[in-house]
Amino acid sequence: MSMQIFVTAIALVLIIEGIGPLLFPQKWKKYLLELSGQNQNVLRRLGGSLVTAGIVLLIIFQ
Repeated sequence: MSMQIFVTAIALVLIIEGIGPLLFPQKWKKYLLELSGQNQNVLRRLGGSLVTAGIVLLIIFQ
């Protein structure tokens, strides 16, 4: 993987992650407060699901 593709991927992640707090700061704050109160196992499952979905998308669209 070239460095340009890696930097592009990181840039897209930053843009997508920044849209929520930029456009909906109050809702984003409530979301983070709710998320911080979750059990660690729930957060692990959520993280694992997101990683799995990302890997599946990479495999499908390559």
